[in-house]
Amino acid sequence: MAPRPGDETDAVVLGWSPVGEGGRVARRTSWWWEVACARVQGRAPQHLFHASLQVTTAGRRYDVELVPAWGTSERDRGAVAQGPVGARWLGRSRFFRYEVRTWPDRPSRSGTVHELSRDPDVVAQVLATAPQVPLLVWGRAAGPSGDIWSSNSFVSWLLAVVGLPTDVPPPDGGSAPGWTAGVEVAHLGFG
Repeated sequence: MAPRPGDETDAVVLGWSPVGEGGRVARRTSWWWEVACARVQGRAPQHLFHASLQVTTAGRRYDVELVPAWGTSERDRGAVAQGPVGARWLGRSRFFRYEVRTWPDRPSRSGTVHELSRDPDVVAQVLATAPQVPLLVWGRAAGPSGDIWSSNSFVSWLLAVVGLPTDVPPPDGGSAPGWTAGVEVAHLGFG
């Protein structure tokens, strides 16, 4: 059960939403990428999912996620770290940077959710650890498996570092590109 606005209970909830929800460019480019990867790997394309965390503490809810640095003019977007997209040198431009955000009081998203903890100490640890993410290059291989660093990597890294379960699959047999990379990077001791 996901925390609701006004819910005073501390909680960490993993949310899965379809990649590109609310944006055609991300949805289409991600789908083309998935079709190409599936063809190379000899499998059927899968639905792609974006992971985020919904963290509730002291009656306030935060969405904790990794997203493009461009695309919003909101000042209170909760940016706590930035990293490069594509190549480290491209990160000099905001169009090739991502942000780790702890968005305060965001409206709920659609998608599947899994409650992971109601322990206030774990909730505090998630919020305190998010800014410590290794700022690897988004879209590049990270970890021994060669999986790419992505928004899903950040979430799985954060869960692994604070000791929460990382074996919660996306819905409907879907795929979360980068999930394995985050777990591997955490186990290698980064962060």
